[in-house]
Amino acid sequence: MTQAEAPVLIQVRNRVGYLTLNRPAGLNAITLPMVRTLHHQLQEWADDQGIVAVVLRGAGEKAFCAGGDIRSLYDSYKRGDSLHREFFEEEYALDQYIHAYTKPLLALMNGFVLGGGVGLVQGASLRVISERTRMGMPEVGIGYFPDVGGSYFLSRLPSNLGVYMGLTGNHVGAADALYAGLADYCVPYDSFADLERCLDQQDWSVPPRHALTNLLVSIGRTELPDAPFKTLSRAIDEHFSHDSVAAIRQSLAGETRAEYSEWAAETLKTLDSRSPLSMSVTLEMLRRGRERSLADCFDMELHLDRQWFDKGDIIEGVRALIVDKDKNPRWNPPTLEEVTPERVAAFFAGV
Repeated sequence: MTQAEAPVLIQVRNRVGYLTLNRPAGLNAITLPMVRTLHHQLQEWADDQGIVAVVLRGAGEKAFCAGGDIRSLYDSYKRGDSLHREFFEEEYALDQYIHAYTKPLLALMNGFVLGGGVGLVQGASLRVISERTRMGMPEVGIGYFPDVGGSYFLSRLPSNLGVYMGLTGNHVGAADALYAGLADYCVPYDSFADLERCLDQQDWSVPPRHALTNLLVSIGRTELPDAPFKTLSRAIDEHFSHDSVAAIRQSLAGETRAEYSEWAAETLKTLDSRSPLSMSVTLEMLRRGRERSLADCFDMELHLDRQWFDKGDIIEGVRALIVDKDKNPRWNPPTLEEVTPERVAAFFAGV
């Protein structure tokens, strides 16, 4: 394998370290070797006085990172090996390390930023998206739950937006990502190359974090339409404040205001397509996450992971949507009414 074919490209220019996720044909989905490469290189650069900042980006025009390589985790479980367990342990360790990284880390995101891709960037110093960015935590759609620190960062979004995103799994555009606080800047995708050229010429006598911020300001923000969340946040806050998924459903079904009725009906349809168990565990996880530290949230998610392949819906979800592609998952249980509080609570026992 040549350097250009490596799943993570590593480069240094003008004292800036560049890490490029390099699986564009697979929407830069993360594998365990990629996790290890990223973690190792970040640790090396943290101790290297010749490196003043790091840029994390994705190859190709379609995605920064569409999440973890779920098919490889499915295959690992079916083979009976340990790769799927090691992946989550090491992925979470990487994400937590990024949150505490000692040098400015600029995440440069275009296209899809989903699941594990969102987890990679939430700890970055500067989270920069383009007008083409689609961001989301779609895990409930495959019978999983929004992990990679989702119990921490989703639970802290305003107006129950994180609960909405976690339970529906819906993607949001650039304006909503900014409105919710999942990104810091939006610059035109066509200016990404200009930003790198400016970095190549930057005088680092200026403190690196200030220099990066000044560059982003000088390039200019993208003009975006109003965020749909701005209009919907009141309704989302009301409906997604309830303490059970069944109560959220009932609240949405009773929505009569003309400006929200179509949205409520579409949201109900989405919830009814998701794994009832995944949604119920997700809601409990987010409620618990509000009161926990980042480290405790990662511990809680890892505790769930260690049970989920045997007791959750992920294997069936991946089978239906990725392996057999029949798009007809047989959730267990199939209805919300059959998800008992005791079954949900059992996943959190001891954590």
